[in-house]
Amino acid sequence: MLTRKQHELICFINDRLNDTGVSPSFEEMKEALDLKSKSGVHRLISALEERGFIRRLANRARALEVIKMPERGETRSAPAAKAPVEDNVVALAPRVREPANDVLEIPLHGRIAAGTPIEALEGSSMLPVPAALLGAGEHYALEVAGDSMVEAGILDGDYALIRKTESARDGEIVVALIDEAEATLKFFRKEGSMVRLDPANRDYSPQRYAPGQVRIQGKLAGLLRRY
Repeated sequence: MLTRKQHELICFINDRLNDTGVSPSFEEMKEALDLKSKSGVHRLISALEERGFIRRLANRARALEVIKMPERGETRSAPAAKAPVEDNVVALAPRVREPANDVLEIPLHGRIAAGTPIEALEGSSMLPVPAALLGAGEHYALEVAGDSMVEAGILDGDYALIRKTESARDGEIVVALIDEAEATLKFFRKEGSMVRLDPANRDYSPQRYAPGQVRIQGKLAGLLRRY
């Protein structure tokens, strides 16, 4: 059994999936249900998920799949007056839908060393990436070469998904451009007046540079691995 608002939301999501193959954004759901904030959408989605009517999908854009749908013996119309969230329950019958799978293409800029620095490469090829792996901001991808980050789960041949930024905090994994010529993927640390780039492999030593030698070009946002 669903409340009126839950019923309206699941029907709206299902209609959008049927029309576009992609579930609506939280902002679109908020506006469609005339809610005051996105927190109300989160509560409704959590309730639908707990009752087994929808589920969130890992590595999928907006991560929603409809598992069950209400029977539609009559045409659903928007209510003239908004009822309280807990009023007017609706009976459901199971109906399976295909999940959304939104994919974005981001620039693939060559190979980056996870061992010793190599020359940074710029390329024009694009890499398709599940949109759910990417957050806000502008992103690009680099193919990892080397094994110095294996203890952080970053392997040779992986695609590092990088969010563009020019700043980083201690302990973050960054793309560091060294002397405007070579790039490397490492943990970023400040060590006194120096910048230290740490590997994640005990067989490699940290690299130390003067701040003027190092320019941050992005932070690791995710990994894509092909088998």
